Amino acid sequence: MTDIHPTTTPEEVYLTPAQVALLIPGMMKAALAQLRYRGLGPTYLKPTAKLVLYRRDDVIHWLERSAFTSTREVA
Repeated sequence: MTDIHPTTTPEEVYLTPAQVALLIPGMMKAALAQLRYRGLGPTYLKPTAKLVLYRRDDVIHWLERSAFTSTREVA
């Protein structure tokens, strides 16, 4: 039996705020901006003064952390 080891890793996927808004139903670019300002949104990158990017995996991870199993749970 041979061991299977991946020889390549998946490339990071970077998204603009507009693409993140399309990825999450009901999300607006302005809401993402507010989440960034308040420090409550997904981790983001700012390689230049005007460019904001998100790693797709970070957005999914942030979204998954908001999962609840009951309406009794505190947000």
